[in-house]
Amino acid sequence: MTFIANNQLPLLLMFFITGLIGTAFLFRKPAGHKSWKLADLVWVVLGGFGALVAVLAGLYKADSSRLDRQIDVAYAATAAFDRDAARFRLRFCDPAYDADIAVLCDKVEFLSASTAKNSELPLFIAVTDEVAPLQGLTILLSGSDEGMDDMEDMVAAFDPNQFLVFTTLDEPTQAAVDNLRRKVPAIAGDYIILARSYDELVMQVAKLKDEWEYLQDNAHILLLQIIALCLVSFAAPFRLGKSIVELR
Repeated sequence: MTFIANNQLPLLLMFFITGLIGTAFLFRKPAGHKSWKLADLVWVVLGGFGALVAVLAGLYKADSSRLDRQIDVAYAATAAFDRDAARFRLRFCDPAYDADIAVLCDKVEFLSASTAKNSELPLFIAVTDEVAPLQGLTILLSGSDEGMDDMEDMVAAFDPNQFLVFTTLDEPTQAAVDNLRRKVPAIAGDYIILARSYDELVMQVAKLKDEWEYLQDNAHILLLQIIALCLVSFAAPFRLGKSIVELR
């Protein structure tokens, strides 16, 4: 698979030249000969196969655009959470002047640690952007096999449900929010916004991994596309030769 992806142009040229050689032998046959009819049949069959694969590859690439969008959404969700968390800590946590506010500040620290302190989330997004099949089979399989295996293992081992493990509104946090709604509604409201940003981040990162895995599972379509192009390049000289013979 790696060999095919890394040698697409040489393979296309090799199949085309092979087709030219086969066509040259057929020029010894007169127009209407059974050999030319078989050559035309080869073109129809392989050309039809190539057209079908082209349609499938088009659908796959259309699906792959969802990963681009999901990466953008995941980045936006990450930025929104980081911005809200930084603003909350700056306004209310340095220092926290109330026990309930201190509970929320601790929770914000835990939530921030689950995304920012560990590098897995941004690394996962970066790896997804690098090895996504939407970039083409050559990029998908470029580089050393060991490096590619390491990246695939990293993504396969990534579990958003385990990584983003904290709950935004557990019992102590919910109690603090309820108390602050009576005392300082603005702080409670800011924390709710932050909690929603975090929940959105969890959801978007989970979707991001799902999209990546879907494309990985169907990356063979791109390999099939290369094979189809090779077969069409092999058959094209036969169809051209038949047309030249008939025009004589």
